[in-house]
Amino acid sequence: MQKIIPNLWFDSNAQEAAEYYLSIFKDGKIINITYYPNSEAEGLADFQKDFAGKVLTVEFEILGMHFIGINAGPEFKFNEAISLMIPCKDQTEIDYYWDALTSGGGQESVCGWLKDKYGLSWQVCPENWEELNKKPGAFKKMMGMKKIIIAEF
Repeated sequence: MQKIIPNLWFDSNAQEAAEYYLSIFKDGKIINITYYPNSEAEGLADFQKDFAGKVLTVEFEILGMHFIGINAGPEFKFNEAISLMIPCKDQTEIDYYWDALTSGGGQESVCGWLKDKYGLSWQVCPENWEELNKKPGAFKKMMGMKKIIIAEF
């Protein structure tokens, strides 16, 4: 069993986001969905009243890794302080994940980084990145790219 499970904070669309990730990572699945209680008598806190009876958490798996999406309100947003890296076997795989994760409102960044439409940061990189990085001028080339283009190394 995975010892550390990332919890991803969403405003109110954790299930939508999980389904989006499952549409991209084809081997994924939803494992469990929990719901907020319907009332204070059932344990709902006063500040959670807008969430009564709605989805609280969505546990899902992609590429063999478990995640939990939690619907907890607008207080916190994703930022680049954490990202998820996808080591890709070739350019076709890089192109697939890059295109899928930037579609529908995602944003390209630099050096293989992007944000998906939910604001979660990803690094889409070749799995042999360490080898490519040893080539002359590799860092400079990478810094000039958004999506990594293996052939340019």
